[in-house]
Amino acid sequence: MAYADFSIEELKTRFKVRLDESQEFFASISPVDLTSLLRVTLAENIPLAVAVSTEKAQSELIISPIFLELRRRFQHQISLFSGMDFNVDANEGLKGTPDFLVSLSTEQLTIEVPVVVVVEAKNDNLKAGLAQCIAEMIAARLFNRQRGKEIATIYGVVTTGSLWKFLMLAGDVVSVDLREYHIHEVGRVVGILVHMVQSARTADGSVAINKAP
Repeated sequence: MAYADFSIEELKTRFKVRLDESQEFFASISPVDLTSLLRVTLAENIPLAVAVSTEKAQSELIISPIFLELRRRFQHQISLFSGMDFNVDANEGLKGTPDFLVSLSTEQLTIEVPVVVVVEAKNDNLKAGLAQCIAEMIAARLFNRQRGKEIATIYGVVTTGSLWKFLMLAGDVVSVDLREYHIHEVGRVVGILVHMVQSARTADGSVAINKAP
């Protein structure tokens, strides 16, 4: 078993988590002003990604530039991984390769604690990626705990590139935002991602940085 093999029911039974889908948990977070670099990049990339319409195109042309923007906003003091194995506990099925992963560590050669955001990219079906993303969030919490750097909240993202769904794991509750955010709201999407990292940095005792280059 791997992250992609889990169903929601299996996760609830095996890891004793429950889902809260009662609110728009991130709707109150304000959009941020985008850098000219991201605006120009997405203006060119989005039509191409939509035309090609593959998961790989969405990841490379839309999702990657957004996460590179996130890393720039924190002055490269966070690390970003794409397509790297994240095998935490094979016996529990917590193994596989998240599409993207963000850590508060500045180390880029290997994944180091604390991992704060995991991202699953899907071609056209957000719901299909929810269980996989939740499994990766549970693995991230265990990964941090095993290395003595547990943080209270792990965040998750499921995205097609065009649509974005945000989650958070705190205690035994996985909160799934009722709302889906469209890429046309990219300022809000980036704002939510910044909020996630800032919240984790604050909880970790780090100083939050949010300066666009």
